[in-house]
Amino acid sequence: MTLIRLSELLVEPLVRAALLEDLGPSGDVTTQAVISPNLRYNARLNARDAGVLSGMQLAEIAFRLVDPGLSLRILRPDGSAVTPGETVMEIEGAAASILSGERVALNFAGRLSGVATMTAAFVAEARGTNARITCTRKTTPGLRLVEKQAVLHGGGAAHRFSLSDAILIKDNHIAAAGGVGAALTMARRAASHMRRIEIEVDTLAQLDEVLATGGADVVLLDNMSTDDLRAAVDLVAGRLVTEASGNMRLERIAEVAATGVDFISVGALTHSAPVLDLGLDF
Repeated sequence: MTLIRLSELLVEPLVRAALLEDLGPSGDVTTQAVISPNLRYNARLNARDAGVLSGMQLAEIAFRLVDPGLSLRILRPDGSAVTPGETVMEIEGAAASILSGERVALNFAGRLSGVATMTAAFVAEARGTNARITCTRKTTPGLRLVEKQAVLHGGGAAHRFSLSDAILIKDNHIAAAGGVGAALTMARRAASHMRRIEIEVDTLAQLDEVLATGGADVVLLDNMSTDDLRAAVDLVAGRLVTEASGNMRLERIAEVAATGVDFISVGALTHSAPVLDLGLDF
């Protein structure tokens, strides 16, 4: 899979902050104590588990920030499927520098590869349908940019990045605004031709009200049964983009995708993905 790399201007500060946190005020005192600064080594970043890679760009930046003199070669770029034992990056240079950058590089690569791997599993369950798997804003504070990129590496689709991207009217907005009709009317006044409006509904009755009121571009079908999702898609009849959300476990995705929804949003992709086991070997 070929994907555009994130601008280093945006992600370098994330990696720099992680290095400052890990190195602390005195640096890597263990390496300073036992490793000669003149010792050179070849190291390999290896996959311990099967999965989909993400975070290789950040791992590369981590090593380079520690020591620009390190020679780095990414063998398997972000978005690549890997098998256990496969070498994904080679690092050559000062052993002390490699050791000092190891943990931050692995933290980013393992965490983001876990997101990409879980996304790929969900995408596989929806294969053969028109449904796209997407994420939510349930991301690690400060890491949304790279976690959402990891979803793309796993074959998922983009969702809104921040509150400023689109109007998404949820249940609490509806309650505070005075109902579905009132919320949609006010949203349409505030929107422009460049900004979409999505509204969340929990019941088919609410969906009927959305369709009768008009003004929405996307409807979020929240925590509905599979039968209700199928009925909702029939009611919409292609007039709105449909997004299923809530209680989207991996074992349920195939049946939800088969209802005909356009998107399935899964918060677990970014808040519950297990880390993919990657290791650095000298």
